[in-house]
Amino acid sequence: MTTKRTHVMKDSLLTFLLVLGALVTQGQTKGSPDQVLITSKKGKTQVYTNENGDLQINVSPKDVRKYKAAGLIRYGDFGARGDGKTDDMDAIAATHAFANLHGLLVKADPEAIYYIGGKERTALIQTDTDFNTASFLIDDTQVQNRNASVFRVSSERKPFKLELIPALKRNQQKIDVSLPGPCLIMVTNANVKHYIRFGLNQNNGSSQTDIFVVDKNGNVDRNAPILWDFDQITDISALPIDEKPLKITGGHFNTIANKAESKYTYYDRNIAIRRSNVLVEGLEHRITGEEAQGAPYGGFINIGDCAYVTVKNTILTGHKTYSTIGAAGKPVSMGTYDLSANRALNVSFVNCSQTNDINDNTYWGILGSNFCKNLLYDHCTLSRFDAHQGVANATIRNSTLGHMGINAIGSGVLLVENSTIRGRSLVNLRPDYGSSWQGELVIRNCVFVPADGKFISADLLSGSYSGQHDFGYTCYMPERITIDNLCIDDSGHPENYRGPAIFANFNPQLTDSSYREKFPYIITKEVILRNITTASGKTLRISDNPYMFRDIKINTGQ
Repeated sequence: MTTKRTHVMKDSLLTFLLVLGALVTQGQTKGSPDQVLITSKKGKTQVYTNENGDLQINVSPKDVRKYKAAGLIRYGDFGARGDGKTDDMDAIAATHAFANLHGLLVKADPEAIYYIGGKERTALIQTDTDFNTASFLIDDTQVQNRNASVFRVSSERKPFKLELIPALKRNQQKIDVSLPGPCLIMVTNANVKHYIRFGLNQNNGSSQTDIFVVDKNGNVDRNAPILWDFDQITDISALPIDEKPLKITGGHFNTIANKAESKYTYYDRNIAIRRSNVLVEGLEHRITGEEAQGAPYGGFINIGDCAYVTVKNTILTGHKTYSTIGAAGKPVSMGTYDLSANRALNVSFVNCSQTNDINDNTYWGILGSNFCKNLLYDHCTLSRFDAHQGVANATIRNSTLGHMGINAIGSGVLLVENSTIRGRSLVNLRPDYGSSWQGELVIRNCVFVPADGKFISADLLSGSYSGQHDFGYTCYMPERITIDNLCIDDSGHPENYRGPAIFANFNPQLTDSSYREKFPYIITKEVILRNITTASGKTLRISDNPYMFRDIKINTGQ
């Protein structure tokens, strides 16, 4: 009797600890698609939902001991069928919830096809996950909540508010805080607006924001400095950085595209990475079922509010471009992405490619980003690199970029080396955000094929700036531009082609001293040119509008 009573007490205690741990781990409110309740009662292991739609899991004490001893758990252990027809999302979410509670590896069955229907359910990933060679069929044709991610990679650590920091200065090296360890600091001043967009997608701007890393003593990582003067702070929080890497490997994902009306109702049925120090490797994502209309996507791999993320050896797919009526009341093509990064630091894409032709302009450019620092493409073959609302420091090396090329605004160093660019220009400074780069542009050992060989004015640096619109900040051209060993393949251009230009005609109206800019543009000071060759034999010119660039020093020395 004593032995039996001891087992009952142990099982009851185990159930209590599992329930308590599960609720703390998931940390969601009642009725949330992430809410999971885990118990360990006698009987079989099973997964079901209650009347509120919350996911409930009972894992028998015997199975708890078995899974913990093995150190891993599989989706099939919690009832996933993997037959490509049965909706396995509840079983997948349950598997991760249990793994998170006990620190277990999650592993998919290699031959399985996991069907994921439109139910509002998100699986939280907090432990290493091996998707193996399994397939995941994500059906977006009937979705309850387009904003609910399929997977969210999250930290057990929670952000907390910082007090007594009334202001910050650009390039400030230390903040007056004592922290439990390295933290990601996210700061906002809602009373100042930046990135007041111009053009067909015009808007009233975004609140001044920044994101940076500090150590436990508040020292700011100098590789990702504070970018703005914050005269006032309306919100500031710290997110402890996970020092242990989390790995997500493998997986063949196929999205059956939505058929929604073509409006700016973005679908986020994705893998959202909201934890620092993450490696994604060997993943593949394909898209089927795109038809005459569809809503855009916010990125299948969606990285935000984190640092030190690498996406490696991964195959992605560009989305079909749909159009809608923009904020200016005119038709506009909608941005739609398979990769996105927002408020993220030190994000690297290494040896990544896409399934469709990088020069096919019926598919939108594959990456969009906002408020990032230290972005890297290395050995990538993708249709576009893009930084919308600013990037501080970006590197593209050993890569080939397709029809949408390099588009950016921001600061620091924009470095392009050992790469082939097939866009309409070598680098485009986005006109809708002021064609601004406050820093340096370096092009080294590259090949530029203007518009993939089509006839076009072959401008190395393109953009547009009238000086009549307030973007919320002073706009700059790169202070120094260094172009070293560039081959311009303009062999397909006609006889009357005038030759490539360093600068596009940024402002056709600025042709003499009578033009007045309400918001002056800070022009490049120096251009350094070394070993520039053209297939056409034409000489590199400064611009179709030489007046605008008349004071720039052109240095062709060694």
